[in-house]
Amino acid sequence: MPQPARLTALPSPVRSPFTSWPLASIVSDPGRGPLPAGSPADVLRRTADVLGEPRIPSTGVGESAALDLIAGLLADNGIDLSHPHAAAHLQPPVLQVAVDADALASASNASMDTYDSGPATLAIERWVVKALAGLAGFGPDADGVLTPGGSISNLLAVLIARDSAAAAIGVDVRRNGLQGLDHPVVFCSELAHFSVQRACAALGLGEEAAVTIAADENFRMRTDVLADELAKPGRTPVAVVATAGTTDFGSVDPIAPIAELARQYGAWVHVDAAYGFGALFSDQLAPLLADLSHADSVTLDLHKIGWQPAATSVLLVADKNRFASFGRSVDYLNPTDDIDSGLDGLLGRSLQTTRRPDAVKVATTLTAYGRAGLGTMLDTCHELAHAAAARVVADSNLELLAPVTLTTVLFRVAGEGLEAAEADALQGEVRRRLLTSGRALIGRTKLPARGGRPAAVALKLTLLNPNATATDIEELLDQVVATGLDVRAEGGEGAA
Repeated sequence: MPQPARLTALPSPVRSPFTSWPLASIVSDPGRGPLPAGSPADVLRRTADVLGEPRIPSTGVGESAALDLIAGLLADNGIDLSHPHAAAHLQPPVLQVAVDADALASASNASMDTYDSGPATLAIERWVVKALAGLAGFGPDADGVLTPGGSISNLLAVLIARDSAAAAIGVDVRRNGLQGLDHPVVFCSELAHFSVQRACAALGLGEEAAVTIAADENFRMRTDVLADELAKPGRTPVAVVATAGTTDFGSVDPIAPIAELARQYGAWVHVDAAYGFGALFSDQLAPLLADLSHADSVTLDLHKIGWQPAATSVLLVADKNRFASFGRSVDYLNPTDDIDSGLDGLLGRSLQTTRRPDAVKVATTLTAYGRAGLGTMLDTCHELAHAAAARVVADSNLELLAPVTLTTVLFRVAGEGLEAAEADALQGEVRRRLLTSGRALIGRTKLPARGGRPAAVALKLTLLNPNATATDIEELLDQVVATGLDVRAEGGEGAA
């Protein structure tokens, strides 16, 4: 294989005026990589050995010693997401101001179910939800709820869609079950997040109720195929789930045409924008989600683009009345006369009762940085992704597999002269060697078959660190190329 290319025209580091964003880092050794070196078994054993026998001690070591112990384990054997070579998942470094605000939320120990469990935090969550709903283009009747993650937000959306479809034909599915629904189905792209299938399973529809729709060459749901599937008789279309920011490609389904088709059949329109919603912070990228207001509900994750501690997901609904089936009046929490007196909380927005005030960190971050500050961070990551793609294109050792839409770069180590299975194995071995060395953390996935090309294992950079530079990313790709050369030279797994 040729030696690594040096891209002399690589853009200079893309920086905003915020040259030192206060990203939290607990890692004590500045010379280490994003992960500890060693095999997974060794790293896990080292951690367990420090903790000792898995039993609660009869006598504690004291607060300071306990904190030092756990902090040391995280520093020595944990992940450093602030490292510029941490680029595997939609898992960003977090803003220090959000960490500090999250500590405030924990210290309050407020819950979101009733007024007397935390009045200030109720107002804060309502403010956050209204602000995000406005950003999505929803009107004054919109509402929403913070959830533990995008999978739960999608679950709630499909639950609301199921209840809505049942109510439309006079079935109270909450009380009487699914027997009144004729073959209920949920449509989604073949590239939709697996949480759609999980939601169907959890809600009694069954995973096979998730009907996948083929994606086009740009990795967007094909509306012609959707139209054909919706028209098939003998099924109840519960929902159509569009994806705004697919996990592997960042691609955005055509939301407005999907919504138009779905409504012809009375189906709920949900947009899983867990990854892509953050594009609305950026003037440059916001047009990608210009049609988001066509949705009935939207999932967004601020622990992705938003730089919040996990988990910080939100489900938005265009009509607050859609939460009606969640409503509960419980004597010991929110009796009717208390509700009538204004003492209600957000119990009727969630499947949870006790629910921590995650909106505190969100409100703090939005207030601290504003849309422009967060947008600048995203624009930096977007430019880094384009710089990485340019380097991949310029290097004959690498192959770019998809255009950049948001912050994800899909590529391969070139497998010239290798059988397809060998080239796939090469990608996995390169990633594992980088991971266990501790020097670099990149992702992997599988590129679906396209245009006569079979499905293939791919490597992936998910760039969500706005403090990384183009030089950092070039150095990361140098390591990928060098590792690929080593694997092939050794005749190891995946080598010719």
